[in-house]
This record gives sequence, C-alpha cells and structure tokens, in this order.
Amino acid sequence: MIEFAVENLETPALTKAQLAEMLFDQIGLNKRESKDMIDAVFDLIAQSLVDGKDVKLSGFGNFQIRTKAPRPGRNPRTGEAIPIQARRVVIFHASSKLKEQIQTAAAG
Repeated sequence: MIEFAVENLETPALTKAQLAEMLFDQIGLNKRESKDMIDAVFDLIAQSLVDGKDVKLSGFGNFQIRTKAPRPGRNPRTGEAIPIQARRVVIFHASSKLKEQIQTAAAG
C-alpha cells in the first residue's frame, strides 16, 4: 500500500508537482515519468469532461458536467441588469468513503 504524507507540504493545496514528487518517492519512478503520469491522468480527466462525459473515481467522488440555463443577473456595483449566458460547469460530489474519512479526521 502506498502512503502519501501530505502533512509536511509547504502550501495548503496539493499540487501536481507534489503528486509527481510523491510518485517518485513512493514508487520509484523517475521524476520525468512521474510528471508525465500525473499530467496524463489530469489530461484524461479534463478531456473526458470537455467531451461531456462524467468522471467517476471510486472511493473519491464524481465529476459531472452541468449545463446552466441563461438567467438575468446584475452588476453589483452599478445595479445594471446584465444577461448571464448559458454555460457548462463542472460539479464534484464526494463519495461516501471520502466524506467519512473527512469526518473521522475532523473528529479526532
């Protein structure tokens, strides 16, 4: 089993570079292979979403594309009415396993 120690990260966000470094440390891939693998995974996820396909990562969650309808909006500074165009957005739903892990970590 691979363990990823994220407690010692310098930034509060986990970056692709840090993921590649963890692959290098934990699995022994060279740094170039690690970076290429991380880039390939994220490119595949992004391309699937662009193509309108849902992405399901077992034990982690689901990424889905939702089409939002056009709606009226307003400029908060001027109060001017502005139409907001229809658009596609990515939504994420965490799996029950991930939610449970987060709750367990928060409890103690």
